[in-house]
Amino acid sequence: MTKWRMAGLGLAAALVLVTGETLAAETDALGKWRATNGKITVNVENCGQSRICATIVDLSKPLDSAGKPRLDRKNPNAELRSRPLMGLRIIDGMRQVDDRKWKGDVYYYQDGGTYSATATVKGDALQVKGCWGPFCKKLNFRRMKDVAAN
Repeated sequence: MTKWRMAGLGLAAALVLVTGETLAAETDALGKWRATNGKITVNVENCGQSRICATIVDLSKPLDSAGKPRLDRKNPNAELRSRPLMGLRIIDGMRQVDDRKWKGDVYYYQDGGTYSATATVKGDALQVKGCWGPFCKKLNFRRMKDVAAN
């Protein structure tokens, strides 16, 4: 095999690897995501069997007016109203329906409702769309990049 052919095969293999890594990054929902309005940051994790879960890891206003951690006060279950919002799981087991989309339910702590929802990833953007009948609301997120410690 000639030197040029070997170089061409090496380049082709490198392109396949890079393209595969790029595709995985574009369709991967796992990691930390901050809402574009800056109010909430969630960590999306694999829950097994092609399912994802999301937990609140940061809030723009984590404390209430009394200086105490914000609670899940709007929850329809009175027993759950004293749990903190920080660490609250708002997506629990959305199932993957294609490379970039998951379906399931989302808990919206601001009104205490649980809604049928989809989560769609496109590059470093995540859109969660929750619906109650014909009425839908979208929340857009941006992927947070890891910052290396110095």
